[in-house]
Amino acid sequence: MKKKVTIFPIVLSVIAIVLGAYATFTTYQLKQGGQNDAAFKADVFKAIDEYVAEKSGRPAGPVDVSIDDDPMKGDKKAPVTIVEFTDYQCPFCARYTLETLPQITKDYIDTGKVRYVLRDFPLGMHPDAASAANAAECIRAQGGDDMYFDYHDVLFANQTELSPEKLKAYAADFNVNQNEFSTCVDNNEYAAEIQKDFSDGSQYGVQGTPAFFINGMPFFGAQPYENFKAAIEEALANKK
Repeated sequence: MKKKVTIFPIVLSVIAIVLGAYATFTTYQLKQGGQNDAAFKADVFKAIDEYVAEKSGRPAGPVDVSIDDDPMKGDKKAPVTIVEFTDYQCPFCARYTLETLPQITKDYIDTGKVRYVLRDFPLGMHPDAASAANAAECIRAQGGDDMYFDYHDVLFANQTELSPEKLKAYAADFNVNQNEFSTCVDNNEYAAEIQKDFSDGSQYGVQGTPAFFINGMPFFGAQPYENFKAAIEEALANKK
């Protein structure tokens, strides 16, 4: 029988790691001349994530992740593919989308190094996440992937207001047939597609959002940009 993993001791262990890490922060800064605060935080975050992954049974090695037929931006022939599983009501997803993704876009997607694919993972605790994901797919059906990501950004910027009425109101600023869009939202036309994303993500070991796979390597949480950069650079080096 598989041993059940309880979250409480994991949380306690993570807290202990964090406290221990910050207890040595002053010493670390002195040794590094006080110039590596960002690097230190990145190292702490990475250590926490690796520990939680080990204790929770999340995958540690590469996973064969399908991009399905989901929204994509960047060069299709880019050497690195990032697949993100997201939830439109997840505050960590919003922070990542609004603060970190623009840096990744500038440094890696726009330069042809990364192909970025977005898949949905609406959590049960977020009642409007699935309908928001459906609305984004409704926009995509008319305007393609570029319009999808523009609407995706609007949803995350307004994630506390994702009622059907608001989803339609946001779409008014986009060049789509509004009646067709409203019907798509009301009929929840992409429910099956969103459920497939969720099922695939669960199969890959996704337990929360945001979750990423960088050339198949699991990378969980809204980590600092420095951590994404290191993971992407490692993936690029492995492709040479």
